Amino acid sequence: MGLFSVYTEIGFRHILDERLLTNITSAEGYDHVLFIIALAAVYRWDEIKKVAILVTAFTIGHSLTLAFSALGVIRVPTSLVEFLIPLTILLTVLYNLVTHKNSVTKRALTYRYMVALLFGLIHGLGFSNYLNALLGQEESIVVPLLGFNLGLELGQLLVVSILLFFHFILDKIIKIKRKSYVLLLSIFVLFFTLPILISAFRAFIN
Repeated sequence: MGLFSVYTEIGFRHILDERLLTNITSAEGYDHVLFIIALAAVYRWDEIKKVAILVTAFTIGHSLTLAFSALGVIRVPTSLVEFLIPLTILLTVLYNLVTHKNSVTKRALTYRYMVALLFGLIHGLGFSNYLNALLGQEESIVVPLLGFNLGLELGQLLVVSILLFFHFILDKIIKIKRKSYVLLLSIFVLFFTLPILISAFRAFIN
């Protein structure tokens, strides 16, 4: 297996850690998965193209800071990054609840693209701590970076596809309203996010 394929698999497995199904908080990239869930929470199955573009905007953002961090261009304290990541999840959930409507308008979608890109920059700093530990023995970081980012993108798109299909099933079987679905999903995300945020905030201020 080539270097590119190895790092693609690593990126994919970082997002879709098998422990997500048994003990979500022990999985490697579960905070990023929670963000993707929050990001896609207000969409239906027939809006999958919009969500794919949204996730790609997020990927572009985290790819930039991931590359800059790997190259040593930027350095941000780990405690700050670990606080900002759950904060982006919380803000995304709150935005979903406050601005929720029966459909996502074109203007709101454009705003979401911008936010996804911005928050992607923050999440890239979180990915960098993991990737930098893997790159220690590599002569070149270009191929590993490309492979890792592709793996992350594929993993994120799979999470979104599963989420939207789940929404589709609920809609067809019990005719769940979008508002109720967003509320339930938001409660789920907040249940895991708030403890992370509180713990990270305490670590940051100490």
